[in-house]
Amino acid sequence: MKAMILAAGRGERMRPLTDHTPKPLLQVGGQRLIEYHIKNFVAAGITELVINHAHLGDQIEAFVGDGSRYGASILYSVEAQALETGGGIFNALPLLGGAPFVVVNGDVWSDYAFQSLPDSIAGLAHLVLVDNPEHHPQGDFCLRDNLVTAAGESKLTFSGISILRPELFIDCQAGAFPLAPMLRQAMQRGQVTGEHYTGAWCDVGTPERLAELDQKLRQSEPEQVG
Repeated sequence: MKAMILAAGRGERMRPLTDHTPKPLLQVGGQRLIEYHIKNFVAAGITELVINHAHLGDQIEAFVGDGSRYGASILYSVEAQALETGGGIFNALPLLGGAPFVVVNGDVWSDYAFQSLPDSIAGLAHLVLVDNPEHHPQGDFCLRDNLVTAAGESKLTFSGISILRPELFIDCQAGAFPLAPMLRQAMQRGQVTGEHYTGAWCDVGTPERLAELDQKLRQSEPEQVG
């Protein structure tokens, strides 16, 4: 299975940090955000990766390279202007192939083990949902009997981790468009499964949340002995 890291966002809420550094290259716990994803994918045996980029994307390519130092093979989907989540994935489909693939937002952090993802999915998408953070108390989707729905009570938050089938994009055209409306359409047809992950997860969307996560990760590092 291949995987894609979404890294093309401008990161407006992270300014001024993102004025000169793309958000996926910001550091938490002494490591770049995008490195956590790459290393977690490799640990799960997922080594064929695609990264899209737009804003300051040359810095991402220069830092990550071809992925060989991580034990991965990395290709890049370059966007002249950011195509949003749906448009960015659609643009990268020729690099991702015809089989289901994993997608993760480059601006989230989690200790979710990618090897926990199902080997295959019955529908068009499989979403990893998490408890609602303080900044997003209303949640996004509901999970019932492993099916994800757009309406209902007790909503959870979409983690930004998913498995998607290329067929989800069959009626799409090139350009900028979001992913969420397509997922909601698929949910209406019962084509979206999901799981509830209760481990560590953070949407690193503001400088404050970045600093809080950085402090938490540094405090959790084992002390050096000797």
